[in-house]
Amino acid sequence: MFITLLCQNIGIMSADRMSIRKAEKMDCALIHALAGKVFPHTYRDILTPEQIKYMMEWMYSIANLRKQMEEGHEFFIASWDGADCGYVSVTRDGKDLFHLQKIYVLPEFQGLHIGDALFRQAIEFVRSSHGEGACGMELNVNRHNPARGFYEKQGMKEVNRGDFPIGNGFYMNDYIMRLDIK
Repeated sequence: MFITLLCQNIGIMSADRMSIRKAEKMDCALIHALAGKVFPHTYRDILTPEQIKYMMEWMYSIANLRKQMEEGHEFFIASWDGADCGYVSVTRDGKDLFHLQKIYVLPEFQGLHIGDALFRQAIEFVRSSHGEGACGMELNVNRHNPARGFYEKQGMKEVNRGDFPIGNGFYMNDYIMRLDIK
């Protein structure tokens, strides 16, 4: 029901064209395959091929995806006309803080409001996990990633920025954005 109402609210013509489901451990290979297409495409003009390769292993190897799920990452997978086309991941970072870890939609499915729906799914997850009262959801977005505009349209605001070492001499040069959720 949430997806149907959401689709109507963001202007998708037919709610049955899109669905979002909670990922299970058996979906790690699927998330890995989706990431193998979308992540290099997203960062090809921002990061070196070496850093992309390193980050793919660090974040998206099947073993690391399973470990992330065991550590509390909640993944949701979006499908359009039955084709898996995107994902989002959220973790709890404290009593009143959540972190939007990953949100990606395959390039050929962008423009269909799937990212909007995945973002709203993340908010719904945060609300259902947090319970009563206000909390926040933060994310890191590369300072050269045009997706920053997407997050601003979702109501997120820059609250900080930093250069975060991730190993192998690589850094994530990010804005930290936040959305207050009531």
